[in-house]
Amino acid sequence: MAIPASRDELKGYILRRLGAPVIEINVDSDQVDDRINDALQYYADYHFDATSKQYYKYGPLTQTDFDNRYITLPANIIGAVKIFPVGQSLSTNNLFNIRYQISLNDLYDLTSTTMVPYYMAMQHIQMLEQLLVGDQPIRFVRHMNRLNIDMDWTKVTIGSYLVIEAYQVVDPDTYTGVWGDRWLQRYATALVKRQWGSNLTKYIGVALPGGTQFNGQKIYDDAVKEIDDLETEMINSYQMPPQIFIG
Repeated sequence: MAIPASRDELKGYILRRLGAPVIEINVDSDQVDDRINDALQYYADYHFDATSKQYYKYGPLTQTDFDNRYITLPANIIGAVKIFPVGQSLSTNNLFNIRYQISLNDLYDLTSTTMVPYYMAMQHIQMLEQLLVGDQPIRFVRHMNRLNIDMDWTKVTIGSYLVIEAYQVVDPDTYTGVWGDRWLQRYATALVKRQWGSNLTKYIGVALPGGTQFNGQKIYDDAVKEIDDLETEMINSYQMPPQIFIG
């Protein structure tokens, strides 16, 4: 069979991996969907391939945004890092722009002028802005999709735009390669297996024809062990290392 490229194909893959159609898998279709959703949520929270950096353009700003002092981001954004500086000297679009003046006076002939002084000057100016002005402080509340911006809102005007550096969940329905991720397949299978074992535990001790008995507890315990191993593998192998902040 081909690598799963949709939710239905992943469901079929999971059931076949657990033994279907040779073995009857006592799990409802809705239960399989629920466990796949659980797997996707865990995958999005920890796997480095599950999210992507985006530069999200918000706007135009309205009077409501000014009154609230926050903006609402789409539900698929799970983290906001910063907003692009508002009103910094390097971005001023006129003849008094520092970048323009240096280019006009010092870099008029790039064939005989080194770029090192220009680069060092830009680094120095950016350091001064960082020390004296700093970035606009933000507070992001993920479950409210709300980005609070603690800045002087007179720096912006109604109708202007903000650009936010953020992390957004990769939509598996748009980018179907997510369904084929090997870790996700194994983790979703283990979750469905645990559900199967949980469903069968009520039949413990019930004799079947031939004297055999259900052993749902064994299926459940094996699945719990597989889930623990996979979550440890995620943390050790697929999670992005924590950021180190100094200062």
